[in-house]
Amino acid sequence: MAALKLLSEARRHCLARPHQHLYPSPFPNLQRFLSSSTPISESEPNPSPAEIPGRPSRSVPIQPVSYPIKPKEQSSPEQDAPEPSPPPPSQQLRNPSQPPGQEIRSNWTREDVRFVRDVPSITPVSYPSRVAPLPEDKVSTGAVDGETEELQKEKQKIEAENQMRRRVFRVAEEEKVVAPFPMLIEVVKKERKPVLDLMDAIRQVKAGAKCKFDETVEAHVKLGIDAKRAGKGVRGNMTLPHGSGKVVRVAFFAEGAQADEARAAGADIVGGLELVEEIAGSNKLNFDKCFATNEMILRMGKISRILRERGLWPDRKLGTVTNDVSEALTKVKQGHIEFKMDKTAIVHVGIGKVSYSEEYLRENIGAFVNSLLQAKPQGLKKASKYAGYINSFNICSTMGPGFAVSIQSVSKAADHYNKVYLK
Repeated sequence: MAALKLLSEARRHCLARPHQHLYPSPFPNLQRFLSSSTPISESEPNPSPAEIPGRPSRSVPIQPVSYPIKPKEQSSPEQDAPEPSPPPPSQQLRNPSQPPGQEIRSNWTREDVRFVRDVPSITPVSYPSRVAPLPEDKVSTGAVDGETEELQKEKQKIEAENQMRRRVFRVAEEEKVVAPFPMLIEVVKKERKPVLDLMDAIRQVKAGAKCKFDETVEAHVKLGIDAKRAGKGVRGNMTLPHGSGKVVRVAFFAEGAQADEARAAGADIVGGLELVEEIAGSNKLNFDKCFATNEMILRMGKISRILRERGLWPDRKLGTVTNDVSEALTKVKQGHIEFKMDKTAIVHVGIGKVSYSEEYLRENIGAFVNSLLQAKPQGLKKASKYAGYINSFNICSTMGPGFAVSIQSVSKAADHYNKVYLK
């Protein structure tokens, strides 16, 4: 019966653990008994662990390792103080992410407490506010009005010094001016000068000229043209019927017979290549107007920069490059002037002297306006020849105030000039 019980237990054990080659059998004698019919002798010793398959044949000895003892540091009295005991488990909070079987966590942070429900409220700790003491809060120590005798003496000394300074330098105390609130400051608008008739403006200019020299009457015209656009420039020349009243020194670059003709017509400076070399060497000009013949203009490149800087370079459009010497010099002596629009779309020109009569100045202004209308760009197309082209017209003397002139009176002066001198 005992052998049958052992056999049943062995079978049950083999069915539960089928991989016997990986694990050694706990009943080596039973396996030997089942594999052979010879009985096991009691004198045979048990197999050693080295004979069992799957186990190492030799064990590795473990050598002990010793470390030096670390000396204890001298603890300060603060460290020797007993650590505060942790709160009882009833007061400790449980992290919701922890399972119920784990140890309760005691080192909670503010971020963790924010997301925990049903947490007992933490009473805030309030500290008394600290306020700086005021002079009224100080307890008087028996001094008069809360000041000691030393402070009183110092105060009297400072007041005496201030009185002495005021007497010596006569410094008057500034009166405190209390400004009413709100203070409304009215904006003072400049009164626009009235637009005058041309004859009235000429009389005002002549009356305002009080200098010792003979002042020049100037005309300033604001044009309605974009000066930055190419091809919209205004430029021209004209001969004033009564002259400009200015003494002009004329230089004529010519050679041969044309040079002799220029001297006979009244040119102040006449020369050819020798005059070009003289100007290039000295870099000085002593004339106000420059003329040249068609042949000579090609040989004046050496002094082109000097003449262009002063606005004296001869130009065919202005009539200063011509072979008709006598006619060109006659126009200059009679009052031939040039005008050109500047970068601000304004034309400045001198039209006579203050010593001229009112009628002479009116006719000179009419000649200038007529020439200005002839120089009008082609792109401006308006119902009137003045609308959109001449925005304002002002006249003044060299050192006097300016006066605005109506466009209607200027138009009448131009029509009068056309009837008298051009027809």
